[in-house]
Amino acid sequence: MAGQSSAASAQTGKNPFLRSVAALSTVAGWCSAAMIVAAVAITCQMIFIRFILNGSTIWQTEAVIYLAIAATLVGLPYVQLLRGHVNVDLIPLALPPKGRFALALFTLSLSILMVGVVLWYGYEFWHLAYERNWKSDTVWGVRLWIPYAALPIGFALFLLQLIADLVAVILRIDTPFGLEES
Repeated sequence: MAGQSSAASAQTGKNPFLRSVAALSTVAGWCSAAMIVAAVAITCQMIFIRFILNGSTIWQTEAVIYLAIAATLVGLPYVQLLRGHVNVDLIPLALPPKGRFALALFTLSLSILMVGVVLWYGYEFWHLAYERNWKSDTVWGVRLWIPYAALPIGFALFLLQLIADLVAVILRIDTPFGLEES
């Protein structure tokens, strides 16, 4: 963890906006981890109920699915903060520093645009579920706006982290693609 926090501080410098976004992304990472732990605990409880007590389960499978999806979406900004997404840096390594900078601006801008579109439709989908009071077709009958909230929340935080990454590159607080200039 010490290496991760130093990597995050290297990307933020003393910029208050970048530090705030990094803090939000870290909180999102902890929430994501908590959701995974909760999903594992619920799975263990479900196994105990089914195979030890020979009982039926009503809500457990659906809750684990929603928690796993929400953990993935809410964890996006934290993974972006740590640069944990899979990337291929063959082209950035081959480019000179100015070309690498231009490519970083282009890819981050394109990513911001794409995530913004997904955020827009994710919010619209969540709002529709909330407005129409959609419920799942299971015995549990969960109000779907609750698990669907992970869409706009996760993508809004991811978008914010991408914007912070772009700002860090523009202000030269961070290097393009995290690569040291040669």
